Amino acid sequence: MRRVLIGTLLALVGAGAAQTYTNPVIAPVAADPAVIRDEDGTWYLYATQDRWDDGVEHYIPTFRSRDLVSWEFVGDVFRSPPSWKRQGFLWAPDVSVVDGVYHLYYSYSTWGDPNPCIGLARAPSPTGPWEDLGRPVFCSEDIGVRNSIDPFHHVAADGTRTLIWGSFNGIHAVALSPDGTEPAGEPVRIADTRFEAAYVIERDGYYYLLVSSGSCCEGASSSYATWVGRSESLLGPYVDDLGRSLRAGGGRLVLYRNDVWVGPGHVSVARDDAGDDWLVYHAVDPSRPHLRSGATRRPALIDRIEWVDGWPVVNGGEGPSADERPAPAVRW
Repeated sequence: MRRVLIGTLLALVGAGAAQTYTNPVIAPVAADPAVIRDEDGTWYLYATQDRWDDGVEHYIPTFRSRDLVSWEFVGDVFRSPPSWKRQGFLWAPDVSVVDGVYHLYYSYSTWGDPNPCIGLARAPSPTGPWEDLGRPVFCSEDIGVRNSIDPFHHVAADGTRTLIWGSFNGIHAVALSPDGTEPAGEPVRIADTRFEAAYVIERDGYYYLLVSSGSCCEGASSSYATWVGRSESLLGPYVDDLGRSLRAGGGRLVLYRNDVWVGPGHVSVARDDAGDDWLVYHAVDPSRPHLRSGATRRPALIDRIEWVDGWPVVNGGEGPSADERPAPAVRW
């Protein structure tokens, strides 16, 4: 079984990527994973703030890997939470590169926060040093959308920037200023109140909107699941394979619980050197559902996406994989 135990530093070996893997690939926790590949071929994964079983609070922990299977912890984005908000946790990061600068959008919120915010930090490399904007990109009260968390930053071929976000109060999209630091338009609702954790991929002329529903963090009772709709426009309308709108009850199921894993969701997508897409996400082992702190234990998993009739299918629709599988194809 190829995985990293947090706190153990694994050497990155240039020759010979993993031939097989078994989930999870990062344990005990790497919730809400966001993945990006650097120009040298190394993948980096960023996760929600958590107190690991080593008792240390990690403010957006960062990992790197040459094969999407063996991961090394390389540090945290922040030593302490940014001071522009009085209290909150740093959740659900999203990372992108614009003109050689890494942009990390993150949620800054507490449970039940009446005015959660989305922040931004930037760096010259995937491991930092990160410089926070020093203020929110926007908060719920600024943008008029309750529970404004879970950002996804889309950069079009012409440089146009759009932020997509939302958590159980509608998935929304808004144009950003050219520097990505503030909204530059009015929000547009693209999916209904069942969803959070939006992620968009482009393929064969379509935008695919991946979203999660249910509860992320109730231990063995976590009911998270992953859904998808597609559109010819970034702003929708997104519909499922039966033509039902995600703004009105639609959605095609991508990942759901099985006997081994529950609560699979909050996804990102990585593409290997064979051109295959891999879903990167967290899930819960119902036999070991909690960290020592009492928080839900959400390790990171990967599974290959099969594109069937223009729709993403994972593990034949049987939920997260639990057996040994061929690893992503990587050339070094």
